[in-house]
Amino acid sequence: MKREDFFKETVKPIEIKPRSISELLEAMAETSFQGRKLGEVYRVWKNMVSDNDVTILMGLTGSMSTAGMWKIVGQLIDDNFLDVLVSSGANISEDIYAGMGFPYGKGSPLVDDELLLKYKIDRYYDEWADEYKYREMEKLLSDFIGSLNKDHIYSTAELMYLLGKHLDKSGIDSLATRAYRKRVPIFSPAIMDSSYGIAAVLSEKGRIVLDQFKDFEQMTKIALKSDDTAVIYIGGGVPKDTIQLMAVIKALLLEKQTGKEIVKPHKYAIQITTDSPQWGGLSGATFEEAISWGKISKEGGNAVCYCDATIALPIVIHALYEKKPKRVKKNFDFVFEEVEKG
Repeated sequence: MKREDFFKETVKPIEIKPRSISELLEAMAETSFQGRKLGEVYRVWKNMVSDNDVTILMGLTGSMSTAGMWKIVGQLIDDNFLDVLVSSGANISEDIYAGMGFPYGKGSPLVDDELLLKYKIDRYYDEWADEYKYREMEKLLSDFIGSLNKDHIYSTAELMYLLGKHLDKSGIDSLATRAYRKRVPIFSPAIMDSSYGIAAVLSEKGRIVLDQFKDFEQMTKIALKSDDTAVIYIGGGVPKDTIQLMAVIKALLLEKQTGKEIVKPHKYAIQITTDSPQWGGLSGATFEEAISWGKISKEGGNAVCYCDATIALPIVIHALYEKKPKRVKKNFDFVFEEVEKG
């Protein structure tokens, strides 16, 4: 490598002029720091949605539904830009609270929390929910769980499909509702760590059995039915790790079938996170580290932007929609076959 090679590509200063959001992100991709990374996330995401050979999976964590982000994810489901959602339990319950017509109040972290407790106001950093309304949402979930067949062993995708059907009939908009309409699987590998856990215990008509191994078996079938996969991580956590493991199990099964060493990493990968890698956890683990596991490929491109998703996600999505991309819907109806038969 020669000294002049370091300057083959150069930083291009941003100029103020009329332009679209997508044009701004393209310009930011030629700058530095997290501005460049946000532009790179946009570029990889744009290529991802233009590739109809990939199955797109999203891992969703953080308090995104309370912060007003759930309708963005819902629109991605509506428009076939998202084939599988893997979410924390909170993001697929706290959107139901909003769908029931209960508002999240604009608040402040500078408040007397003992006073909030007295008035039964729950705080999420700088916003709050009505605890009594929250209990109404949990009662809805509890009644729904009580109505289910206790003899069936459910995957979380089956549970969310039936919930979406129930909410659709009730006129309640939510991620589950939209996923039901589009027949998009929603998996929640830590679902009890949310209102669903409370709702299940409070159910007066008995609990159901959820099988998380069934979840992973269904996710494995999705991976095997897909030519390639692409991943979007909002935050990290259990959803990210579960989706990463899909690449590993697909390779192991194909190795077993062929007798040859095989690597089947996700073709495209993007992450918007505030988690950093030096603590050694999966949430902040870099895609370079994931390459060593055979989880992520350099082929289609990958990018991580260290930024609050409530800033980055709306900007990137609006830029994508300026391009008016079209995607062919993927069919994973086999996930719902058992519960549709009753």
